[in-house]
Amino acid sequence: MSNSVDVGDDLVTRVEGHGSIVLDIANGELQRCEWQVVESPRYFESMLVGRDYDEAHHVTSRICAICSVSHTIASLKATERAMGIDVSVQDERLRKLALYGETIQSHVLHLGYLALPDLVGEKSVLPLADTHGPELDAVVDLHRLGNELTEVVTGRSVHAQRLLPGGFSKLPDESALRDLLDRLRNCWDDVETVVDLLASLADELPDFERETEYISLTHPEEYAFYEGTIHSSDVGELPVGEYRDVANEYVVDHSTAKFARHERDAYMVGALARFNNNADQLAPRASDLADRFALEPPVTNPYLNNVAQLVELAHLLEEAVSLIEQLLEDGLADQPDYHVPTVEPTTGQGIGAIEVPRGVLFHEYAYDDAGEVTEANCVIPTNQNHGNIQRDMEAFVPSIVDRPDAEIEHTLEMLVRAYDPCISCSTHYLDVEFVGNDGE
Repeated sequence: MSNSVDVGDDLVTRVEGHGSIVLDIANGELQRCEWQVVESPRYFESMLVGRDYDEAHHVTSRICAICSVSHTIASLKATERAMGIDVSVQDERLRKLALYGETIQSHVLHLGYLALPDLVGEKSVLPLADTHGPELDAVVDLHRLGNELTEVVTGRSVHAQRLLPGGFSKLPDESALRDLLDRLRNCWDDVETVVDLLASLADELPDFERETEYISLTHPEEYAFYEGTIHSSDVGELPVGEYRDVANEYVVDHSTAKFARHERDAYMVGALARFNNNADQLAPRASDLADRFALEPPVTNPYLNNVAQLVELAHLLEEAVSLIEQLLEDGLADQPDYHVPTVEPTTGQGIGAIEVPRGVLFHEYAYDDAGEVTEANCVIPTNQNHGNIQRDMEAFVPSIVDRPDAEIEHTLEMLVRAYDPCISCSTHYLDVEFVGNDGE
C-alpha cells in the first residue's frame, strides 16, 4: 500500500453526499478507521419554527429530492397527530401508493445505477448500455414505473403538492390508475430480468458478517412502511413515542453528521433491517425471491442490503397492485379539484414515523394554538446508519489489510454504497485515504 490514496469525484460518484473513509495502518495493524461526513448541517428543524401547520410538509420535502414524498408523509402524520386530524381510508391508501412508488424508484435507482456497476467491474452505469442492454432497459422501465406511480397519485414525482393535512387537494384520475394497474401487472418480466442479473453476480458481494441491532417499524397486519410501532431485534417492540430513547443521537469528532445508538454502540435501519424484523409478512412473490437468494433472518452481511432492496421491490409492486384494485373497486370519493380539508389549528405535539427507502424516519412537531411550529425534530435514516457503517469498517478492515490498495478501496466503497446513504441529498464524491502504512 502507498502512503496515501486519493480517490476523487472522477472515479467514485455513486453515493448521495460527501463522505470520506480514512485508514491508518501501521505494521499491518489498524490504528485508525473513520467514516467521516464533512458536510455542513442545513438546519431544517430551525427553519420550521414559526411556520404554519400547512407549510411544514412543503418545507421538509426539500430535505431530500429522492425521498421528498417520504418526508412529506412523515411531516403530515406528525402534524395530524398533533392536532387530532383524521385521514380517510381512501387517502391512506393513496398515501401508501405514493410512498411505495417513491420506494420502488429509489430501490431501482440504487440497485441499477449505483450498486450494479460495482458487481460488473465498471465505474458507472453507462458502459452497461453496451454490455447489459436488456437488463439496463429493465432497470430504466422499473425506475420510470415507480416515478409515474408517485406522479399519478401526487401530481409530480418530486416535491408533491397534492398532499395536505387531512387529505389531498386533488385526487388521481381513475383511468390513470387503471393504466398503472395494467403496467404493474405486466412488469414482472422486467423484475425477473433484474433478478437473474443480480443472481448471476451474487458471488461478487463480499463475504462479511457482523451481527448488530436491527431497528424498523413493525405492524401486526402488514410489512410495515406507512404505519407501525418500533421494533428492535434486541428488545422487541417499543412505542413510537419512545423514538428519542431508541435513536440516541450523538456527535463524534470526525463527523459533522450525528451518529445514533440504542442497545449496542450502533444499529442498522433500512431494507435489511425491515427484512430481518418482518420477513414473514412479505407478499408471496417477494417471499419466493428471498428464498431464491437463500435469505433467512437474521441476515448479518450488510452487503446483502442490496438483495433485501430487490426483495422489497417485488413486495411493493405486489402491494401497489392490491391497493389500486381496492381503490378502483370502492371507487374514488367525489371531491373538487383544489380541495383544502377543513382544519382547526390547536396546541399539540405529534410524531410521524414511517419507513422510507433507507430506513425508519421520524418527524416530531409541537404547535401553539395559532397552528405555528414551536419546536421540531427530524431523525433521518442515514444518520442512524452512520455508526453502523463505522463499526462495520472497524470489523472488516483487519481481515483485508493485506489486500492491494485498490481492492481495499473498492470493498469499502461497496460497503458504504450497500447502505444506500443519502448523506446530504446531493451527489458529490466518496474519498478513501490511507494515512500511513507499515511505519512508512
